[in-house]
Amino acid sequence: MRVSELVERSGVPLASIKYYLREGLLMPGESTGATQARYDERHLKRLRLIKALTDVVGLSVQKAREVIAVIDEPVADPFDNLGRAIAALPPYTDATGDAPRARAVLERLGQVCDPSYAGVAQLERALEAAEAAGMPMSDERLAVYGEHVRAIAEFDISGVPDDPAAAVEYSVIGTTLYEPVLLAMRRLAHHDAAYRRLRGAEPGSAEPSAG
Repeated sequence: MRVSELVERSGVPLASIKYYLREGLLMPGESTGATQARYDERHLKRLRLIKALTDVVGLSVQKAREVIAVIDEPVADPFDNLGRAIAALPPYTDATGDAPRARAVLERLGQVCDPSYAGVAQLERALEAAEAAGMPMSDERLAVYGEHVRAIAEFDISGVPDDPAAAVEYSVIGTTLYEPVLLAMRRLAHHDAAYRRLRGAEPGSAEPSAG
């Protein structure tokens, strides 16, 4: 397809497409002349991914490039690829070394604790922030969170394809794009639970008013 069709089908402005090409987020098209190129479904799929990463997930172009690099240039170990994708997701931290709060939590949950994995530092900073605000996470809360989050993680990992290339794409894109869904669903579950408890509503009752 010509670039005009790519613009129409993707909904991405021409200026943005040219920018993504310059920045290496979008692979070059097949040259058909000095100033023309032909594009295909791969380019359309990539533009939709870029749009999701930047508009929905809220990543900067630089961070979106890091996520895409994991897909385009995966290392041999799919486990390491997942770690690279996590490192490109917020919240960002440059912390290295020991993470005593996170280590203690993961040990109680019976989970592996690898300080080089970005999620460990992210958990450490989150726990630290909760403590600083005077609302530390109780062992009971962490145990409940851990149980249910682990079930979600096991379901996600059970769906990783056998094909190495497809496994990288599944892990990276799934982690990046599904986390906002998980966050939104948690908030909506809070809303539902609060409505039932605080207003005495039962399942199937009238929806709450906007006020």
